[in-house]
Amino acid sequence: MKLIQQIEQYQPANEQEKQDKAFILHCLKYQENIFSRDNPLVHMTASAWVVNEARTRVLMVYHNIYNSWSWMGGHADGEEDLLAAALREVQEESGICQVRPVTEDIYSLEVLTVDGHVKHGKYVSSHLHLNVTYLLEASEEESLHMKPDENSGVAWFDLEEAVEVSSEPWFQKWIYPKLRDKVMKKNGGTIKWPIGHIQKSFKDGNIE
Repeated sequence: MKLIQQIEQYQPANEQEKQDKAFILHCLKYQENIFSRDNPLVHMTASAWVVNEARTRVLMVYHNIYNSWSWMGGHADGEEDLLAAALREVQEESGICQVRPVTEDIYSLEVLTVDGHVKHGKYVSSHLHLNVTYLLEASEEESLHMKPDENSGVAWFDLEEAVEVSSEPWFQKWIYPKLRDKVMKKNGGTIKWPIGHIQKSFKDGNIE
């Protein structure tokens, strides 16, 4: 399976990714129906960290279930090409038409816990999302549109704001700072942050 090879070749950025990479690979090799919600315990998802062309802002949605600003993404639902799934989810959730990968390589890996909730009038039991994140790019000139059954807001945020607007503590600590700092690192210092701020961000995010 191509995805297994891609994940095996992925170099974790920190301890969270190292442990989650091993867990995801184990599930891909030994769990059935891993790309389908027919596996009620654990299944694959794809997420996107969508930046503007200058790589200084991030596009996020206000997620109805989690009551928080968040990245975009969703279930694979049988699609083994998770990059294609991430692109599809961004278009559906934000209304933008033109979104493209900055790179087709995996940007980040996460095992996400999902608490039990009601969706479309049906209770969904707590489970795990085995998540692959991709770095995508879109223009700030694109029109934005909400997807009312999933979100109640779509907006661009500065890299720092993208972390602060989240109301999910685990994402604020482990995920969004990591994704922010990877963008800053890829920019090669083109963002005019104070030097002390950059050093602190890299230290807190454990970026290697």
